[in-house]
Amino acid sequence: MTRPYEDEPAFLVLKYVTITRDPKSALVVAIGGDQRAAGLLQTVGGFHSAPGPRGDYHRLPHTLPVEEQRQGATAAAHALLLAGYSVHLDPTLNTLTTRGSDRQAAHRHLEQLTQLGGDAADDRQVAAVLTEIAAPNDGLLPRLAQSLIATWASWSRRLHDTGRDPQMAIRLGDIVNNLSVLTWQTEQVRNHADRSGPAPQIHPSPVSTAPSPLPAPAVGRR
Repeated sequence: MTRPYEDEPAFLVLKYVTITRDPKSALVVAIGGDQRAAGLLQTVGGFHSAPGPRGDYHRLPHTLPVEEQRQGATAAAHALLLAGYSVHLDPTLNTLTTRGSDRQAAHRHLEQLTQLGGDAADDRQVAAVLTEIAAPNDGLLPRLAQSLIATWASWSRRLHDTGRDPQMAIRLGDIVNNLSVLTWQTEQVRNHADRSGPAPQIHPSPVSTAPSPLPAPAVGRR
């Protein structure tokens, strides 16, 4: 009698490797794999080995520019795939994704934040959502401000070089300043929410020790 798996081809299943950006530290980290995978991460992707609470992991340097982080993560992922590993690469780190898929990933992230904000049950959960929105450097609002600053700077130079009226570029600069103020205010609200902790229950439900629920007695008026 043939066993169910005897007719299946024999192949080597290597450990799974995940390459992603840690939301708390903003580090690009690689988790999983074996010694061979570690060698590919270090030689091809420029990752460094680092000790973690559950064993060593790999990360890219703190000071590496974002675009170089994406290039290193993509190169490492493809080298691991060619070597036979199963790899999950964060789409935001994949330099080979199309512009449309980048936009879809951004939209999905915003939809997730909207869902998390709507489902927030206490102040700590509110603070977590606001952290994603206003965290320095990597929050949504600071990222948006960086995009606007880059647009404003190049537009202002072009208007100046061609002798055109820079008024609209100046207005864009004012918008960036206002956005920076709003980002700071949002961060202050986030800090307050984080200190507040879980919201206390204002109207606790009564606890009955009776073996079966009884209707509340009617109160008559005199």
